[in-house]
Amino acid sequence: MPKRPRKLPRERFLPTTSRQARSDHGWDELDVVIVTGDAYVDHPSFGPVLVARALESRGYRVGVLAQPDWHGADDFRRLGRPRLFFGVSSGNMDSMICGYTSRRRRRSDDSYSPAGRAGLRPDRATILYTQRIREAWPGVPVVLGGIEASLRRLAHYDYWSDSVRGSVLVDSGADILVYGMGEQAAITIAGRLESGEDLSTITDVPGTAVRLDRDQMTAYESCPSREPGDGFAVVLPSVDEVRDSRESFSQMTRMIYEETNPHNARDLVQRHGRSGVLVNAPAPPLATAFLDELYALPFARQPHPGYDDPVPAYDMVRDSITIMRGCYGGCAFCALSLHQGRIVQCRSAGSVLAEVEQICLTPGFKGNISDLGGPTANLYATGCGPREKQETCRRTSCLHPRLCKHLVTDPGPLLDLMRAVREAPGVKRAFVNSGVRMDVALKAPGYIEALAAHHVGGQLSVAPEHAHPDVLKVMRKHPVEVYDRFAQRFAKASMKAGKKQYLVPYLMSGHPGCSLDEMRRARDWLQERNLRPRQVQEFVPAPMTLAASMYHTGHDPVSGRPVHVARSDDEKSEQKSLLLYWK
Repeated sequence: MPKRPRKLPRERFLPTTSRQARSDHGWDELDVVIVTGDAYVDHPSFGPVLVARALESRGYRVGVLAQPDWHGADDFRRLGRPRLFFGVSSGNMDSMICGYTSRRRRRSDDSYSPAGRAGLRPDRATILYTQRIREAWPGVPVVLGGIEASLRRLAHYDYWSDSVRGSVLVDSGADILVYGMGEQAAITIAGRLESGEDLSTITDVPGTAVRLDRDQMTAYESCPSREPGDGFAVVLPSVDEVRDSRESFSQMTRMIYEETNPHNARDLVQRHGRSGVLVNAPAPPLATAFLDELYALPFARQPHPGYDDPVPAYDMVRDSITIMRGCYGGCAFCALSLHQGRIVQCRSAGSVLAEVEQICLTPGFKGNISDLGGPTANLYATGCGPREKQETCRRTSCLHPRLCKHLVTDPGPLLDLMRAVREAPGVKRAFVNSGVRMDVALKAPGYIEALAAHHVGGQLSVAPEHAHPDVLKVMRKHPVEVYDRFAQRFAKASMKAGKKQYLVPYLMSGHPGCSLDEMRRARDWLQERNLRPRQVQEFVPAPMTLAASMYHTGHDPVSGRPVHVARSDDEKSEQKSLLLYWK
């Protein structure tokens, strides 16, 4: 284990007890308490903390209740009764994905906990945390947020119970669900409660979901939306329908994905028994100025001093910088577009360089920025060109089945930023360890050359994911020939820079659409190139994704075609072993 970071004064952190709130901040009462399944690391890479700091910046008194003991309600009284609401998140990961392997076996560690200890975050954390809050503080509003809430905001296939579950908003009994990155929605909700507005009327915030009573649900069903722009909501198949019919489940998935562009998306409603759930259209993308403001907030950038052991996830992000959020790739297995949105949002170069300066002043910094990126490093400052096209587009991916002709991939702003960071005082190296979209990189003159010359430390991980054309189509990934072209360009650029560097291909086994025959083709492709992958991920159906729908139904929800699904552990093991043939 690495050495524990030096302790900073408690007053630089948000309070974690009522006593700290009084002694360190002079607060007798809190406005908002953020409950998270992660350890409290005061760093912008930890989503619940980013929301907490955003609320604090608006003058609200905010406390953080990190990894509370959920076996009873006592620990949920640690910060007292908040004046406005409890914000509840499972943390940076869905609690079931965090807690279990792809074979549904409980994991032995949790990198978001001190010393990597497992068992400090409960299964289905958002549900259990809300129940305990209701026991401790009846009547206090509860607002769900984070990736677990985002991916479970409507009916969804739950791999760990092998069943279709309803919205986590209904299952938990919370009042409002915020999906997406949530800072603006949380600020809006706090402001409206602060102004005296009744919670029951806060039903129209973009990027949120609320419950509907029987009469409200019936009213929506009587006037369903017929086409985009008609002012009505899309009525999805009910929870009972999607539980009983795989065809209805596929239809629901397709309808959800068609309403992901915040510029033209319609509200969604879904019946849950006698009541229902309203999911408002996605929040508009954040302006650069607002993103800059968020990342300039006074983070301590360290774990809370109350921990005696290091938090492994912190060590991975301590010297990293997020330059953008969102992804328009639309890969079938990925939840990014469902959570961070399909429109790329970027920080300004000035904001990034200010964070570089802050990192360089941190004691113990050795001069290496560990990552300059985000969900996909090279999508910075790229996106749809004509504004009117973006506002009317109904595509669910800008890259599949081919790059959209309106997509602007000019690497100029990113190349300028990369150069400025690596030349900043105190910086020796600035690495790129986030995912690189190889198809976009090939359309960006000079990017691969700059990457190979300055931002790779010998190895660069890339994700062809598979080698069989039919599987890649189901994954909504580019053809494998793109990897070959990227590899040739990268090798040439590395040689020109006088460096011996390698690509490390990241591959996936067990994805819907892949049988043993397709996996043998992938093995042959690897052997032909003498590639020995060490990074092989067994497919896990993340809730609400296209691939999870395929796993559950056996059909592609977009094309309607049947797909092979590897369900047995034996087939999953054999598929993975084919990719690891060299072992």
